[in-house]
Amino acid sequence: MRLSELQNKDVVNVVDGKKIGNIIDVIIGSDGIMNGLVIEKTKFLVSMFTTRDEIEIKWKEIEKIGEDVILVKVSF
Repeated sequence: MRLSELQNKDVVNVVDGKKIGNIIDVIIGSDGIMNGLVIEKTKFLVSMFTTRDEIEIKWKEIEKIGEDVILVKVSF
């Protein structure tokens, strides 16, 4: 799967069912393994909870990568 394919998917939190945002980048460790995703938050989450407009999702927090959606399990 290519990064461009991942970027077209919505990232949804399974804890509350809300869309977190979209992928803007990936985190790759010095060993060459992908460690996580950088998500650009939706405007609602930015204004309600923090001034940061992006968050990092660790690879272990990803529950499922589907055809249209990436399901993650994170607590804010």
